[in-house]
This record gives sequence, structure tokens and C-alpha cells, in this order.
Amino acid sequence: MLMQTASRTPLYFEDFTVGEIYRSGALSVDTPAIKSFAAQFDPQPFHLDELAAQATLFRGLAASGFHTAALTMRLLVDGGAPIAGGIIGAGLDELRWPRPVRPGDTLRAESEVMELRASRSRPEGFVKMRTTTFNQNDEPVQVMVANLLVPRRSG
Repeated sequence: MLMQTASRTPLYFEDFTVGEIYRSGALSVDTPAIKSFAAQFDPQPFHLDELAAQATLFRGLAASGFHTAALTMRLLVDGGAPIAGGIIGAGLDELRWPRPVRPGDTLRAESEVMELRASRSRPEGFVKMRTTTFNQNDEPVQVMVANLLVPRRSG
């Protein structure tokens, strides 16, 4: 079941159903953004220098995986499931980068509700979501399974 996220009505734990899919908008990645993020947080040659990157397993400039994660977070905040109180992670079960993000790529994210679990000790519930970030060719560039803390209406 696909949920359009044009409506930004906040969603509570009770509003989620296993199998729902939320789709974000898109954003593009350019060389200056890749290099700026890398210079501050992941200063390795394949993220900073096109010539040096040619000699690595990436065979060209590639965004840091953590830059991809940050871009995914931006996509989710701007257009993913509008979770009441914000996107609050309680941990990741999985984080993979099956292919690199390159300058000029346009990314989008799809999040599928995998599991719902009420908390016995907290007023929130846990929503497990698999978020796949795709490039413009519909190739996955990141797959993450997150456990999100979502408030209940009654909480």
C-alpha cells in the first residue's frame, strides 16, 4: 500500500500499518557538496579528489556513505512519513551502501513499514522501517532498517 506524503498531517503510532510505503521527493548531489562533506567528516581521497579517486575501487569521485545517510535523512524530514514529534531513531538493524553516489546523481527515498511494536514501558511505540535510497536510475544506493520511536495518540 503506497502512502502519498503530500499531506503533512502528523502520524502517530496508531496511524501506521505494516506494508505501507512512503515516498520522498528528490534532491540532486553535486561535486562541491560531496567534497565539502568529505573535507569536514570523511577526508579520504576518493571523496575529495577526482584524479585520486580514479585509482581506487570507486573509479571516480564518490560521496561518503555517511553523506548519503545525511542526504537520506534530509529526504525523510522534507517528504517522508510525517511522524508526530519528528523522526527519532532508537537504532539501526541494517545500514548498507550497495553502490556509490556520484556527482550529478538525483536521490529519492522509499520507506516501508516492516513491523509495529507497542512499548510496555514507554508512552511511544516502535515502528521498524526499511528505507531504500535510489539514484535517478532506480538503483539502490543505500538500504537502512531503522527502529523509530513514534508517539501514541493516547500517550
